[in-house]
Amino acid sequence: MIAETVCSAASAAGLGIAVVTAYRKRFVAAARIAAYSLVPVGLVMTGVVGWLAHTAFSPVAWAGFGVLGAAWALFATTRAVERRRGGTRAQRRAARDAQRDPVATAAPSSSSAPALGPATRPAAPPATAPRATGSSDDFSDIEAILKKHGI
Repeated sequence: MIAETVCSAASAAGLGIAVVTAYRKRFVAAARIAAYSLVPVGLVMTGVVGWLAHTAFSPVAWAGFGVLGAAWALFATTRAVERRRGGTRAQRRAARDAQRDPVATAAPSSSSAPALGPATRPAAPPATAPRATGSSDDFSDIEAILKKHGI
């Protein structure tokens, strides 16, 4: 009974604000405010507010919310553990088998699948360019960096 009264009062206040907004020649905003203010009355008329009021004061409903929260926590925990370990048991076994026998798993299942393993590049020899002291070789540091990166 109280929930219905509060929703009706909120709707009346919202409609009042919509009238004032329309008086100020802001008709689109007034229509939007009126739409929002009619939602609580619609919820009361459909019985949703009564159902929610009975659910809010029901210990069984709160226990159900607790069970749902525990289930969500378990899902989140297992997902985090899976990510940390590197996938499910079957995924880890497949990856381990691929590392042991690369010939058997040389052909990927689809052509758009990413390559397994890190990309290998030949190591570049360390650049030991002498540092120039004159003004003619102002870019020697930059050249050394570029040579270091193979550019």
